[in-house]
Amino acid sequence: MKRSHHVALALLGAAAFGVAACTEEKTEASAFPDKASCLAAAKPDGWFTAADCDTAFAEAQKLHEETAPRYESRELCEAEHGAGACGSDATANNSGGGSVFMPLLMGYMIGQALGGGGRVMAQPVVRSAGGGFATPDGGTRISNLNSGGKISASAFNKAPVTKGLAPMTKTQVQSRGGFGQSATSRGVGG
Repeated sequence: MKRSHHVALALLGAAAFGVAACTEEKTEASAFPDKASCLAAAKPDGWFTAADCDTAFAEAQKLHEETAPRYESRELCEAEHGAGACGSDATANNSGGGSVFMPLLMGYMIGQALGGGGRVMAQPVVRSAGGGFATPDGGTRISNLNSGGKISASAFNKAPVTKGLAPMTKTQVQSRGGFGQSATSRGVGG
């Protein structure tokens, strides 16, 4: 009887741990179209400061350059991100001689690092053709900028690096089902 009691407690403890592991941790986050909007919302006693806006904006620009999706044509890029939302990748070294296009940086998210410590996280956002905005991998979508709230901390995971890789072709985009369709989407903001 004693042994079965210990086994039951161990199973109950393991089940509780498993359920806790399935719930994603949430963090404070805000989305802005530019650094000036973030600076206007920053408060010395808030969870992010003007200095955090500067740091997060610089990080978002760097991440966008490294991780934004790249397409073989402007038409394909605009089909995924909307008319006028794409530009050429001036840093692309495409040995095939063709141009590479990527969505323009439309804004960024700033988030409070889990565990505090005063550190903030950043994530660039690009326009989605269906409306709203998304992270470079399309995994997190927000309806508008200048919004905030709680978001899954995983929204700040770095997207795969695309810089230096061959741009996506129409066939590759269709096989994914469109921008962000291979990733699990998470809604944010309102």
